[in-house]
Amino acid sequence: MIRRKSLIVIIAVAFVGCGGGLKTALEQLLDARRLAADLRVQFARVVDSGNRAVMSDREDASAGFVREAEQTTQLVQHDVDALKPVLAGLGYSSETRLLDEFQQQFSEYRALDASILGLAAENTNLKAQRLSFGPAQEAAEAFSGALDPITHSVPAQAPWRVAALAATAIAAVRQIQVLQAPHIAEAGDAAMTQIEQRMTKSEGVAREAVQVMAGLLPAESRPGLTAATAALDQFMSVNAEIIRLSRRNSNVRSLALSLGQKRTLTARCEETLRSLQDALEQRDMSGGTR
Repeated sequence: MIRRKSLIVIIAVAFVGCGGGLKTALEQLLDARRLAADLRVQFARVVDSGNRAVMSDREDASAGFVREAEQTTQLVQHDVDALKPVLAGLGYSSETRLLDEFQQQFSEYRALDASILGLAAENTNLKAQRLSFGPAQEAAEAFSGALDPITHSVPAQAPWRVAALAATAIAAVRQIQVLQAPHIAEAGDAAMTQIEQRMTKSEGVAREAVQVMAGLLPAESRPGLTAATAALDQFMSVNAEIIRLSRRNSNVRSLALSLGQKRTLTARCEETLRSLQDALEQRDMSGGTR
């Protein structure tokens, strides 16, 4: 009777032990599926935040999306680190290989995205655009406003010539303003150089017209011409800063990288994660595949 009871206890312990092992395997498989699903979600968030940082037309919003992308990147890495030992414990070699493949791809993605987000955070094209619409416009208006009263205070024998010179100078400044937008949007160095050459030519026209006017104006008109020259100097100073920022081309370059290399690498990462998740879904509770 004692031997029979002992045998029952041994069988019961063995059964519980087997059941406990099956339960552990089931829990691990469910954990692996959960982590793989979350990994896809977090990676999609990383991509979305990075894209929004590049596309944002507000500097503060862009900086916020950059921070969001960096934080979500850490969550992706956390899921990878958590999933790896689970797959190893289950002995899933094919899924482990897919996770290693994604980890290598994600390492490339992080390096590329860090460059893109760094460029997006600079926002040099956006800053150049704001200078063009703000300080540059104000300086151009000050230049035009200073020249206008001068045309009404010249000797009777040369009003037409002064008016023509003033119109020429103003038109030259407006031409530089017109060229600022295509320069800011341009991605090629050669094309930007050509635009800058046209700007320099227009500046020369404006300054020459002002210089000729100086020889035609009476003494009482000199203060106005001095104000116009100062406004022109200010305009060209702002224009030089616009060119410097535009040359950096951080927004244009980050967008080009996002639409090119990043899109290709993103597709590879997503395909690997999809394969990993599909492989785990095909696993049955015994560790085999359905």
